[in-house]
Amino acid sequence: MNGLVLVTGATGYVGGRLWRRLEADGRRVRCLGRRRAGLASQVGAATEVVEGDMLKAETLDHALAGVDAAYYLVHSMGSGQDFEEQDRVAARNFGSAARMAGVQRIIYLGGLGHGEDLSPHLRSRHEVGEVLRESGVPVIELRASIVLGSGSLSFEMIRALVERLPIMITPRWVEVKAQPIAIDDLLAYLIAALNVPLTESRVFEIGGGDCVSYGDLMREYARQRGLRRAMIRVPFLTPKLSSLWLGLVTPIYARVGRKLIESIKHPTVVRDPSALEIFPVRPRGMRDAIAAAIRNEEREVAESRWYDAFSSGGEGRSWTGVRFHNRFIDSRSRAVDVGPEEAFAPIRRIGGETGWYAYDWLWRLRGFFDLLVGGVGVRRGRSSPERIHVGDALDFWRVEAYEPNRLLRLSAEMKLPGRAWLEFMVEPREGGATIRQTALFDPIGLAGLAYWYLAYPLHRIVFSRMLDRIADAATTGRRRAGTRTR
Repeated sequence: MNGLVLVTGATGYVGGRLWRRLEADGRRVRCLGRRRAGLASQVGAATEVVEGDMLKAETLDHALAGVDAAYYLVHSMGSGQDFEEQDRVAARNFGSAARMAGVQRIIYLGGLGHGEDLSPHLRSRHEVGEVLRESGVPVIELRASIVLGSGSLSFEMIRALVERLPIMITPRWVEVKAQPIAIDDLLAYLIAALNVPLTESRVFEIGGGDCVSYGDLMREYARQRGLRRAMIRVPFLTPKLSSLWLGLVTPIYARVGRKLIESIKHPTVVRDPSALEIFPVRPRGMRDAIAAAIRNEEREVAESRWYDAFSSGGEGRSWTGVRFHNRFIDSRSRAVDVGPEEAFAPIRRIGGETGWYAYDWLWRLRGFFDLLVGGVGVRRGRSSPERIHVGDALDFWRVEAYEPNRLLRLSAEMKLPGRAWLEFMVEPREGGATIRQTALFDPIGLAGLAYWYLAYPLHRIVFSRMLDRIADAATTGRRRAGTRTR
């Protein structure tokens, strides 16, 4: 099949790598995203980017027009309690629009699991496949277990736990068997699905060469990294407690962590090996998959990470009907005796391993409290220490606007009684440049007002010191990644 291919979930971990592979293969690609700007700056010149929302059926007709094959790679794992209904509605909308557009096949990536006693997340993934098939468009559903690759949700959890904890208290679910698959093998299956003969819908179970547990994966990661780690089994860590614990020591915040744990409490191994007969893919084993992930992790930039998807910040809050009348603005500027490019350099590196230039312990504390109330926390970091794209996750912010050497605007994804932004702008001036830092907050009700006034004294101290340090880093030309205010 050489026609136009649509990739949904193109900002996600799998989708972000898939469209790059399709481009490299010379395929005609169209990417669908809720925010066009987050993708348009990254794709190749021949790849089309359209804006649409699975929950808004009227936005899908244009996205599917002229499409021969469509990848369905979206889910609502980061959303709240109603994620199952959202997945159901999204699949129904997409299937209907695909049928009307004459799409020849839908390729859906689901979750591996068997029996009636499935987690709500896995149950929803299976139901999405059923809803898509009900549309009448032939569907290839690939059911996979743990995905191993640099930046994947599971690998990030394994890496963070093993690197940070010499002694780990592990609950029973750590020893449940799964059949992890390397990201490159998963992509090979997805691409091969374009040409698999298809007269009716099919479900294929895919997995790597080994049946292992998360404990086995952590032990193998430690072995390859040359780390000595001890695991102590305990019987009493519930999914809720385990997820909160994960959120404190890994980039996985509590809501997603809990859904992940609930999904791996039961074995996720391949029972039907028919995929090996139909697809020209021979998946690698655990050791090779982890080795490949480590090699890619050691590069400066991974192709995609699970938290770059907009859904990783949870369900986007709707501001429909909310009236904002009391926008608060805290703005300050510093003149520096260097050009705009040098002045912008420390801004470009902000967050992640570099930190926030001042009072990093306060930023971490703020992230901890955000985690406790179901927010993203601060451990998402950033995907590259130097490069930024619109739509990137950056700790508990999202890059909303970016102009190299001029503008960086971050939109808050932490739990707040209102909307918040942090903006940095660099303007040239005679003999140098001016760095302007602006914090904006749109409060909601009395809670929003109270939040602003209670936090304002602390914000003044933090933001003032932050700007001083940024100006100092720009002037000296030295990256202050390791500088912390104790």
